[in-house]
Amino acid sequence: MARAATTTDAFNAVAEPRRREILDALAGGELAVGDLTELLGLTQPQVSKHLRVLREVGLLDVRDDGRRRLYRVNGAPLRAVHDWVARYERLWNERFDLVDDVLAELTDTDTDTDAGTGTETETETQTETETGRGD
Repeated sequence: MARAATTTDAFNAVAEPRRREILDALAGGELAVGDLTELLGLTQPQVSKHLRVLREVGLLDVRDDGRRRLYRVNGAPLRAVHDWVARYERLWNERFDLVDDVLAELTDTDTDTDAGTGTETETETQTETETGRGD
């Protein structure tokens, strides 16, 4: 099956790490291309290329402010990504719960061992005290 172009939907567009960084930067509010180049350490052509892709799939809105163009996130297309990921949230939570159970069992086992017999250091100290040998 051929891979879909990055400009066909939000899934393909956000698959690229730099585009996710741009979305993260714009989550705080509108920014111009120059602001994004400084924040991300990219060149203006690189940022512009990614902005074009994000705009084509509808993830960004742009408005003119004098000579500058300000970009902002349009969250509606991200809803499909959110809905898809949400289906896996239950699975992740179940697995984290299992890890919590194992950790609780390990903690209980360690606590029972320490409380029931004393730690090795305490036992050695008691023996040394009883025999009078503290070599």
